[in-house]
Amino acid sequence: MFATVEKTTLYRWAAISTTLAALLTAPLWGSEYVVLFLLLFCLYLSLAQMWNLLAGYAGLLSLGQQAFIGFSGYTVAVLIDFYGVGNWFAVLAGGLSAVLLALVMSVFIFRMRGVYFAVGTWIFAEVLRLWFSNWGYVKYASGLFVKPARPIAMNTLFLAALGLAALTVSGVQIALKSKMGLGLMAMRDDEEVAETMGVNVFKTKLCCFLAAAFVTGLTAALIYLFQVFIQPYEAFSIDWTVKLFFIVVIGGIGTVEGPIVGALIYVSLSQWLSEYGALSTIAAGTLAIATMLLAPQGIVGTLKKKTGWMLLSNRRT
Repeated sequence: MFATVEKTTLYRWAAISTTLAALLTAPLWGSEYVVLFLLLFCLYLSLAQMWNLLAGYAGLLSLGQQAFIGFSGYTVAVLIDFYGVGNWFAVLAGGLSAVLLALVMSVFIFRMRGVYFAVGTWIFAEVLRLWFSNWGYVKYASGLFVKPARPIAMNTLFLAALGLAALTVSGVQIALKSKMGLGLMAMRDDEEVAETMGVNVFKTKLCCFLAAAFVTGLTAALIYLFQVFIQPYEAFSIDWTVKLFFIVVIGGIGTVEGPIVGALIYVSLSQWLSEYGALSTIAAGTLAIATMLLAPQGIVGTLKKKTGWMLLSNRRT
């Protein structure tokens, strides 16, 4: 029995190591399009992993992740365009600005639960969208170009996104195996019971919310360094959360591997159908509905239930 477990673990680590090696060397063997595809995959993976941490493990259904994306993106644009700040300092500032925004939001939305929490996060994002659209300092709704003095090469941006995605996945897995991870899942199932068992619900919520905001902010900073243009109606659009919902539901909510599979499917589908406009949205919606009906636990969740397949274990050892 122990030999079988050790062999399974060995195969698992071999698969992970091989995948990481292939991704790290992608700029050497892949075309420019391959690197672009993998860059998008890593960015969406990081965003989806954080939404999954909130909704899938902590029970904090957020419809306002775009608030952190837009706020971080504008922080990067303003620092680079108006003050000539270096690229990587601006990226870090984008992550920290998202944390500050999350702190302000927590004062109000942590008084809410369930659907009220979800609506509260969305309202914050809408307020920011209207504010930035009518703020002359950031040129109203016309948007800003992100023009660094030294633009970051595609390969460098990809490696940064890959590093962030790897840290996000490993960080979530480590957190879930910790005491706080158990507290998150207990809080998700029943806050009152979790509190009676000794879980500091407010502290656990806050730590999870701030961590998700920080990583989302860092990822958004990389996104807008890549896109080189930001506009309020796009940056604060609920489309961001809809995409993350699709990725996590397709892959499997409440699983570490789910956002990986979902991000791969989403980026593949969006690239394949990019020439067909609204058809890509219809196809994504149809796929999401079919998955919810046929495999409510998502691809990874269904595989785990039926076959016991598991690449990244959440169990404490």
